Amino acid sequence: MSDRLMDVYHRLYATYGPQHWWPGDGPFEVVAGAILTQSVAWVNVEISLAKMREADCWSFSAVHHIAEPELAKLVRSSGYFNAKARKLKAFAAHVTVKYKGGLDVLFAQPTQLLREELLSIYGIGEETADDIIVYGAGKPSFVIDSYTRRIMDRLDMSPDAERPKYSDYQALFHKHIPADITLYSEFHALWDHHAKMVCFKTAPSCDACCLLDICLTGKKLILNG
Repeated sequence: MSDRLMDVYHRLYATYGPQHWWPGDGPFEVVAGAILTQSVAWVNVEISLAKMREADCWSFSAVHHIAEPELAKLVRSSGYFNAKARKLKAFAAHVTVKYKGGLDVLFAQPTQLLREELLSIYGIGEETADDIIVYGAGKPSFVIDSYTRRIMDRLDMSPDAERPKYSDYQALFHKHIPADITLYSEFHALWDHHAKMVCFKTAPSCDACCLLDICLTGKKLILNG
């Protein structure tokens, strides 16, 4: 599995080059973006972040003190804006009350303790927590999303479980590739880029895929096409 994963990584990297994620400027924007990008494209998140910046709602203290309906208006473009405003305020309250509005002490914790604390905050699920850990705290905790699962399933690289969970997919990376922050961040970004460019949910462009010769699903689709 180690060889297979690294083969995929090198193929994707050779095809697309470095992705230089996260598309956020500083830890606050990474955290806010990770929450806002749940179930929505990043372009919509950028609009919300711009409105937050324009309104001077650009710190955890500011998010903590702004009225929730006002915050919801600012992040409307991100969809599910009432729920996301609530999540932003929950995170801001946690950081403001426990860490005086800063992230340094929170992020200085060992990765597992940091992850457990993030998951204890309302609205922070596994993918969002790992986004924050990798792209905000700069610690290795491989991010799994629907794009990664889609491609791995098509490559017949899914975890050996009847109904694989997030942790099952993540464990494959933690067990079989080095816990290197650059590798983790680039690999996750490359999975996503490949899914958006070639390995679509429906009607994937298998003929243009750099993984075709190792993808049984792609070969079958072309054969039956």
